[in-house]
Amino acid sequence: MNYLAHAYLSFGHPDILAGNMISDFVKGRKKDTFPIAIQKGIHLHRAIDRFTDEHAAVRDAKSVFRPDYRLYSGAFIDIAFDHFLATDPEEFSDITLKQFAVKTYDMLEPYKNVFPENFVQMFPYMKSQDWLYNYQFPLGIERSFAGLVRRARYLTESATAFQLFRTHHELLKSCYDRFFPELKEFAYLTYLEERP
Repeated sequence: MNYLAHAYLSFGHPDILAGNMISDFVKGRKKDTFPIAIQKGIHLHRAIDRFTDEHAAVRDAKSVFRPDYRLYSGAFIDIAFDHFLATDPEEFSDITLKQFAVKTYDMLEPYKNVFPENFVQMFPYMKSQDWLYNYQFPLGIERSFAGLVRRARYLTESATAFQLFRTHHELLKSCYDRFFPELKEFAYLTYLEERP
């Protein structure tokens, strides 16, 4: 899952949220340099990623992108699933998604002094461009796909990915529908074990 899901699956806990959001920028044992409460968020993020990678619905969804993007298919699915979460009426309305995005940015602000350098550089763009809110729009997904390609060593274009997302929208949505309720339950149980 991508930033919206990791923020959402922090269940409103500031320390867990901070760790969950920075986890991809914290390699290996470097997590031990963070306060224990933030380490718990990093652990939750990694547990969510393992659950996601092993789920049958995610494997089915990856088949849409794998022929063109191989090992990066999962990264495109993470972004696509954030779109379906942003537009999921069981989880958000337009107003509550906006409120959630603003609250998330505000909760992260006090942690800027502990963010890894790459996240320090990225966070102002996330906030000013309102990534969490804009996942609901096709343009937001298109831009997120392009951002993924800019950061990836072996990718050169995202137009194909966005076309695949549009062409297979219903299939991808059905995969999300099979997957997300199970992920949410798993993440909440893990959160209850991890929270400070």
